[in-house]
Amino acid sequence: MSERAAPFHCPYCGDEDLRPHEAGHGAWECAACNRAFQLKFLGLLARGLQRAQDNGGDDT
Repeated sequence: MSERAAPFHCPYCGDEDLRPHEAGHGAWECAACNRAFQLKFLGLLARGLQRAQDNGGDDT
């Protein structure tokens, strides 16, 4: 499995000064606004599968 991508901007203030947070995997802290946040993958959306079915399964 490949390495996870890091966020580019703080979701609260938009600053780019982010560092991994000590809380663990997916946790980040912003030095500009002094907030900590966590990223989490929720899953794939069903509408992506619906588009393939609408095309008859053909992506061309």
